[in-house]
Amino acid sequence: MNISKYLASKQLNVSARGEKFTFPDRLYVALYNSDPTWNDTGQEVSGGGYVRQVLTFAEPAQITVQEFHPITGVLMNNIQKISIKSAADVAFDVATANWGPVTHFGLRDAATGGNLYYFGTLETPRSILNNDIFKFLTGQVEIRLN
Repeated sequence: MNISKYLASKQLNVSARGEKFTFPDRLYVALYNSDPTWNDTGQEVSGGGYVRQVLTFAEPAQITVQEFHPITGVLMNNIQKISIKSAADVAFDVATANWGPVTHFGLRDAATGGNLYYFGTLETPRSILNNDIFKFLTGQVEIRLN
């Protein structure tokens, strides 16, 4: 998952410049028909009974992963990260119209409007049709930090 320009700027200003920032009590998961991007410019799903859903997280945990080096492409083993995963299933309301192809998701600080914090691509994009339900399973939404 990627961090947004908004949150990256806030984190740097808090940690390096001593600025104050109040983090939200909750984050809302939003669905997108296009990449939200670093600058929060994607097309969020709208209409057809769509509303953002509250996402709760389990406690952060240290994990060991394998990753490819971004420059050399060599597989690196035993990389230590801190991870936080969704603590419960999150089901969106039944679509009352076609939502189109849902390709991305984002975590935002408000039920409507607000600021994008994190965003990512769905592993399996899908078209949401009338009477469909979109659902994230427990642990499916994950934020990792080095």
